[in-house]
Amino acid sequence: MRTSTLAAIVAAVALVAALFGLLALGQSDGPAEQTAEMAEGAPGATPPADAAAEPAAASNEDLLAPGSLPEQILGDAGAPVTVIEYASLTCPHCAEFHRTTFPAIKQRFVDTGKVRFIFREFPLDNFATAGFMLARCAGEGKYFPILDAFFAKQNEFLAAPDPFEWVQSFGKQVGFTQESLEACLSNQELLDSVMAVRQRASEKFGVGSTPTFFINGKIKRGAMSIEEFEKEIEPLPKS
Repeated sequence: MRTSTLAAIVAAVALVAALFGLLALGQSDGPAEQTAEMAEGAPGATPPADAAAEPAAASNEDLLAPGSLPEQILGDAGAPVTVIEYASLTCPHCAEFHRTTFPAIKQRFVDTGKVRFIFREFPLDNFATAGFMLARCAGEGKYFPILDAFFAKQNEFLAAPDPFEWVQSFGKQVGFTQESLEACLSNQELLDSVMAVRQRASEKFGVGSTPTFFINGKIKRGAMSIEEFEKEIEPLPKS
């Protein structure tokens, strides 16, 4: 695929996002999170609309209701604690959390059956949207590995002189051909579904920055340390 073709596809992402009013994000609550205002000016970032009023607190039942895309879940379905994370692939705080803190959380809490971890898309710019679409197109069992790969290479992306070419190269590194890459990024139904996940989070659950976590329904904004996570989920309910 030529760079101009990929550029046109990512530009279409921006147009659809604007048409659906999906960029009404709130202000940052602290330094360890990224809002659309912080993303503005980054490669592919779309200027945010005025932030909507904070909605009423969502119930855990609403949070766990099926959305527009199948859930991406790690851990035991019967775990006493459910953690939902909304993140953006181009958010530096999200990348730092997934590179340094999440492996310990997975080892100590997810792999031991204490926590079920659900990851949901909240792209802050068009390139994060494209990355999420690639993760969704990649096939069974490849979603989290592609997220991990993007987060691991995020510094390369941020420093890339041509982010369009970087996305193309990344897609090929994780197994896409030119044809399959273009087919994925031009999938309008998938694009609409990714943006619907974000819209639902913003309008129903008050998500306005990344990362945002819900721990058994309790909202926590900003990247959390392993110690902060432990305080939130311990002591766990008795089985």
